[in-house]
Amino acid sequence: MSRLYITKFELMTWNELLQPDLILSSSILSLTPDIIQRYKLKGLVLDVDETLVPFKAAVASPELKEWVAQVRQVASLWLVSNNISENRISSIARAVDLPYYHGAAKPSRRKVRAALAEMNLPVNQVGMVGDRLFTDVLVGNRLGMFTILVEPMMDPGAALRSHPVRNFEVWASEILGATISPKEKRFTKRNKF
Repeated sequence: MSRLYITKFELMTWNELLQPDLILSSSILSLTPDIIQRYKLKGLVLDVDETLVPFKAAVASPELKEWVAQVRQVASLWLVSNNISENRISSIARAVDLPYYHGAAKPSRRKVRAALAEMNLPVNQVGMVGDRLFTDVLVGNRLGMFTILVEPMMDPGAALRSHPVRNFEVWASEILGATISPKEKRFTKRNKF
């Protein structure tokens, strides 16, 4: 006699699958150690392209290197990218001294699961951080991770243009029932006067 097993993923609706736990209204650089600790996260799986570096950038910025140095004091970090160029992803990973997987095909869970296994942390203590709903947020929610949506890191010239893929993802997510507002309070960078 076979038993029927139903996973959390099979019970989730599209709006739950596409709903980030936390939305930052700026880049990953605003994800501070304090925020990470507030949500009791011990590790982060990080997307690379447009989450850590602009798509055409081949090196990590000094600001990103400083951010990694601060965050690694409170959390384990692992890069998981859909980019198939091992040269590009390994170059960025070496610059910030982090382990990585490339060619992940997110929302496939395989390489994110492998990163979780290497981190040896409970899945609910690991955040999936990225700039895309249909890849980063979706895979994180499928695995039961804490999902964090950040604004894309873009080249200064590209920031003046719209971001059609992300705009489509937000539109489609809202049609599917996600509010694209966080389950928790939004964190924004406050201007000092």
